[in-house]
Order: sequence, then structure tokens, then C-alpha cells
Amino acid sequence: MKNGEELIFLKEMRRKDREMDADFAYSIIDKSHFGTIATINEDGSPYCVPVSPARQGDRIYIHGACQGEKIENIKRRPQVCISFVGDVKVPPPFTREEFEKALEDPATFGRKVSGKFTTEYESAVAFGIATVVEEREEKILGLRLISEKYTPGNMPYFDAAIEVSLDRTCVIRIDITDIKGKRKKLADKKE
Repeated sequence: MKNGEELIFLKEMRRKDREMDADFAYSIIDKSHFGTIATINEDGSPYCVPVSPARQGDRIYIHGACQGEKIENIKRRPQVCISFVGDVKVPPPFTREEFEKALEDPATFGRKVSGKFTTEYESAVAFGIATVVEEREEKILGLRLISEKYTPGNMPYFDAAIEVSLDRTCVIRIDITDIKGKRKKLADKKE
């Protein structure tokens, strides 16, 4: 670590029955369409913004403009948190017949009703140290990973895009210090 950076870790998850391992969490990062990175403003207030992440090992790469609140916050305090959402499924509404059948069993009615007002989801949260990448080859690597994830059909033109945009594009590497996955599956509930 440099500049007195402190590593930050996730607190213990309250719902242990929904906690998933690091491999699961990494898979959510890989399939998510975006993540939300949280930084701290100079006055101590939180700032978060959606980003397009790509991962290699324990590193997440994002990109953007070389100026702005996110970049200034990272330069001042590099500890970040980034969250991701995978698949989300809302249960289908009750049919009249299902509701009337649920009414027949007072012992399970509450669970059956509340089961229609929830979601099935998967998510990942990672803490890490963010660094603005200065080295040309690593910047290209980060942009290649992002491009392969989001625009794979354009990869034959990647080198041309790098030539015109590398100098004005900021690449940020997040070295993950802690990661957790979480999932709620409605099918896992017992009737």
C-alpha cells in the first residue's frame, strides 16, 4: 500500500443463508451490464456513478473521462466500493384461484402472500483500491477487456480506436481487497 491507504473489508453478512462464495461474486461481475462505483467527495459526502466494468483476476477495469468528480475522489482517497447486480426475477402475480387456495391454509397464508412481494436476485459487492492507470500497455489491456465484453463485434477495429482515443481516455484499475456474493432464489424456499 502507498500513501497511508488502508484496506477496507466487507462486514460479516447478516443473511448467511444467502451468502455466496467469491467465484459466484466474480461471475456476477463478469455478466453484469454495469456496476456502481462509490467514492468519497472531499467534504466526506458519498458519490456513486454507474460504470462499465471488465475483470481480469482480482482486478476490475473501468474507463471514462480524465476529469471529473470520480477521478478527483479516487486520486484523493483511492478506497472504493463497487456493486453489481446479476439476474433479477419478480414472481408472477397471484391468480384469483391461487389466492383463494392460499386462504384455505391460515398457517401458510402469510408466507405465500409475502412470497409474491419479493424478488429473486443475485449481486456482488467488492471493496478495493482504485488507481488511475498511467502505463500505456496496461491502459490498452483495460480498454481491450472492456471492449471485448461490451463491443465484441467491433474488435477488428480496436487498434484504430486506440490510436485516436487512448490519450484522452482514463482507465482505472481497482485491485479487489474483499468481495462477497449474495443470492436469493425463490425456488429454494420450502412450501
